[in-house]
Amino acid sequence: MDRSPIIVPSRRCFLRLLGVAGLSAAVRPSCFNAPLAGAGPIFEEVPPAVSGISWTHDNAISANRYLPETMGPGVAFFDYDNDGWADIFLVNSGASDFYTPSSPLKNALYRNNRDGTFSDVTDKAGVAGGKQFGMGCAIADYDNDGYADILVTAYGRCTLYHNNGDGTFSDVTDKAGVAAPGWTTSAVWFDYDNDGKLDLFLCSFVEFSPTSNVFCGDNKLGKRFYCIPRVFKPTPSLLFHNNGDGTFTEVSGGTDIGRAKGKALGVVATDINNDGLLDLFVANDTVQNFLFANRGKGAWDEIALAAEVGFSVNGTPRSGMGVDAGDVNGDGKQDLFVANVDQEMFSLYRNNGNEFFTDVAGANGVAQATRLLSGWGLKFFDYDNDGLIDLFLANGHPDDMIENYSQQVKYKEPLLLFHHEGSRLVNVSPQAGPAFTKTFPARGLAVGDFTNDGRIDVLVGNNGGAPVLLKNNAGDANHWLGIRLQGTGCNRDAIGATITWSAGDVVRTRFKSNGGSYLSSHDMREVLGLGAAAKVNWVEIKWPQPSGRVERITDLPVDRYVTIVEGKGRVES
Repeated sequence: MDRSPIIVPSRRCFLRLLGVAGLSAAVRPSCFNAPLAGAGPIFEEVPPAVSGISWTHDNAISANRYLPETMGPGVAFFDYDNDGWADIFLVNSGASDFYTPSSPLKNALYRNNRDGTFSDVTDKAGVAGGKQFGMGCAIADYDNDGYADILVTAYGRCTLYHNNGDGTFSDVTDKAGVAAPGWTTSAVWFDYDNDGKLDLFLCSFVEFSPTSNVFCGDNKLGKRFYCIPRVFKPTPSLLFHNNGDGTFTEVSGGTDIGRAKGKALGVVATDINNDGLLDLFVANDTVQNFLFANRGKGAWDEIALAAEVGFSVNGTPRSGMGVDAGDVNGDGKQDLFVANVDQEMFSLYRNNGNEFFTDVAGANGVAQATRLLSGWGLKFFDYDNDGLIDLFLANGHPDDMIENYSQQVKYKEPLLLFHHEGSRLVNVSPQAGPAFTKTFPARGLAVGDFTNDGRIDVLVGNNGGAPVLLKNNAGDANHWLGIRLQGTGCNRDAIGATITWSAGDVVRTRFKSNGGSYLSSHDMREVLGLGAAAKVNWVEIKWPQPSGRVERITDLPVDRYVTIVEGKGRVES
């Protein structure tokens, strides 16, 4: 249980850190205890000289333009050592049948020093990897022992790292039975059968090997470009059931999940019809998206076509990459988002009930803003703590040669930020800060509060480059309550819980989905935006099955984090 003090960095303090490389550790803690003050850009880029994050992604770029080179990396915020502070995990590529690194490549695990800086603990933790061509990660406590475990997807085979609880991890892939050879991309932990144990869904991409690599490009000049995945064969994704003894059984065969061949890149687990069963929305590249409705007892229906989330409004498949789910309009139903490649525009699907959706991206300015962009990592979250969920998009074209044959589309692309104005999302990127005037080859995106100030920060993974860490400076005029849910009868991470809170004269509800974005994993804590209200009247938790317990907690503080344990209420943290 975290009993650490909440250290809140001031705006002025953070600018001093940004301007002074090599600031001693003795100076940083006192600086970060300063009160909040001032105003500035909504998101502020934290340079490596300040954060201590020196890792860079190796995309293994070659003249042959092998498709896996352009797809990574994934990133994550998670608390691996249970000290109450969000740490960072970064996925690298590695050795494969088409790439032999000149020197060993490593993933990276950075421990949060609680002062705005991070320390590299990769080797000590035993999560360097490098034996597979890494793609992304999915992080959760799959064995309910109180420590977050890491699943790394890859072109090659997956790796499951079990958290030993002492700062180290063990590779338990073979014992668990989740190697999944082939090419896996995004993944999500979720309890599909409500037995209190987290199961695993793995997005499977295309059939690929260096011997079957297709020539795409300019035949006259002999220049290769990265191929559009349309030329590769689709594959079925995989669902693994958690047996509760550290092992998993693949159970997608004979279901719509096993029958549906796709080119899956993004996935989010959420409840689209409020029946208490977690469903799956899967983004596919150049073939229709999938919406797997969970019918219980191991049965799944793929309903994307009928739900109108499988194709564009013109009935054509698009290049789906990043996805997410959230209740954008506050009607108690989970809406869906999918990002596509340039010229296709992104989609915001309003949930109309009865398993039917309408694309409202145009009405929210999302379609127009993304026409020339290719979206990967993305997330719904309330960046300014006004109680309404906003939207962050990380973009970058998949082909680094795109500017040779397109005058409008660029390889490196800008980040986008949409603010919820009450009735619609509004593009506020021009006012969001200097980072939004830059361009990036962005891929994965994760959100989490690495400074514990209640303002959710963003981490972006760049293909063949250094990650971008963005500190959130917004919302200092609004109050918040951070909660860490701990299930006892349900899964320990409480994935699938419904959180309802009352502050002032407003009642809001949030469903705890899991996954979303692209190749990435997020801080498991929930930050509840209170707006101007200086008091929380109550918070109600509807815990997932198999317990289904409903608890209302009162006398909660504001502007700090608390832990709520199923059956025990608030626990001091």
